Amino acid sequence: MKKDIHFPEVKGVKVVITCKTNELAQDQWDVYVLNENPFDIENVIVVSQGYGEKGEGQQRTSVLRQLLGQVPAGTAALVEPINPELFHLFNEFWVSYYVGKEIYDKKFIFVPETITKENLRYLPQIDLNGVLHE
Repeated sequence: MKKDIHFPEVKGVKVVITCKTNELAQDQWDVYVLNENPFDIENVIVVSQGYGEKGEGQQRTSVLRQLLGQVPAGTAALVEPINPELFHLFNEFWVSYYVGKEIYDKKFIFVPETITKENLRYLPQIDLNGVLHE
């Protein structure tokens, strides 16, 4: 039974959407998993999707699954690029990983219109500007 399963609280793992401007003055938006813990996280899997409304209809993106493997302590791992045309949707990233033999998982949901240049802040952990979800 699901009620009998222990789900430990996720701490020190975050999702950040970064923005870099390249030499052609175009913005490149990327999704990262950030591990701020003093230990590595193993077998990291990220499932991402977007959903919401556009006009009068529903809109959904494909579900993408990324196996990142290990994310060492105090580092970040690139998950995928993200298209700014999706920022009007709910952008969900479900992160699952192991610490030892214990599994952790958490959904990080960026609500519509929160991924903007106005919400960028400098993140010294990865030396980039981004929108951080804790």
